[in-house]
Amino acid sequence: MNPNWLTELAPAHSPPAPPWWPPAPGWWIVAVLALLFLAACLLWRRDPHRASRRAALRELKRIREEDAEPRASARAIESVLRRYAMAVFGGERVARLTGTSWLEFVAAEGGAALPSEVGRSLLAAAFGSSARDDRELWLAGADAFVRRARPGGR
Repeated sequence: MNPNWLTELAPAHSPPAPPWWPPAPGWWIVAVLALLFLAACLLWRRDPHRASRRAALRELKRIREEDAEPRASARAIESVLRRYAMAVFGGERVARLTGTSWLEFVAAEGGAALPSEVGRSLLAAAFGSSARDDRELWLAGADAFVRRARPGGR
């Protein structure tokens, strides 16, 4: 054997770099999952019930920040509750409800604080007779209703 056998070997070389295109199957899967996630986020963001919920919560926040008299606050809160319920549950289910049946509906759909004396004082203040000023309790009950009410009921 030749004592200088290492010189007879071929020169060292590295394999060619992998091509950039087409990507490996794993990257195709990642791309499809990313697109599906983006589409789901867009659909979730554009959900009309979420949009009406955000609008109602903004309106309740505006009412909370105003320094209005109890009657004006009660009318505004009652209006927000009624409009939100109409948007979420539809006119057939909500439009004919008044008084105690309205308060029971609100309580059943998430506004647990409103069927009690607090709800009755809200209705009394909103519709003209004298009532005590439970503004923060009215707002808390309305906020709970808006956050918990779901289309189709429970």
